[in-house]
Amino acid sequence: MAELGHLVWPPAPLRTERLVLRESETRDRAACVDLFASSEVWTYLGGPRPRAELESALPEVPGRRPGVFVVDHEGAMIGTVMFDRRDAERPGHVRPDAEEAELSYMFLPEAWGRGYALEACSAALGWFAEAFPGEPVVLCTQVANDRSVRVAEKLGFSEMERFEEFGAEQWFGLWSLVPSS
Repeated sequence: MAELGHLVWPPAPLRTERLVLRESETRDRAACVDLFASSEVWTYLGGPRPRAELESALPEVPGRRPGVFVVDHEGAMIGTVMFDRRDAERPGHVRPDAEEAELSYMFLPEAWGRGYALEACSAALGWFAEAFPGEPVVLCTQVANDRSVRVAEKLGFSEMERFEEFGAEQWFGLWSLVPSS
């Protein structure tokens, strides 16, 4: 993530009732390969990458950069939560200068349906609100990904617009600090 300014990365691990959000470690590499090679995970993200390509391309410590949290459950990576700057060239913005913080996440299929995405993203958004007070956070997902839209709404994202991108209709939302129930 650009412009961490005075913040030190990574922050101390974020702990929830069941999860730890932390920096990537060497032990996460196999789960990272599984995540990027999963056809289920990549259904709405453009399709999986070939496992052999990932095995040779991923660094020993994958995803270690500012803005990326590994979601750890009982000592194992089950997904990631990321903050990036939304590219000004893409549709969907709430600021005139664009480049809003954009929240995204991916979880291994075996972690789906257990509330982990909501729990992890809530913790990450809480951290972000403290680190960058008043800065908007957006989220974009395919309309067809109804699970992701529901998570976004539960997190407190309000739909701002829909548009066509990557050959599919996209749901674009803005986060408010008061999540809906």
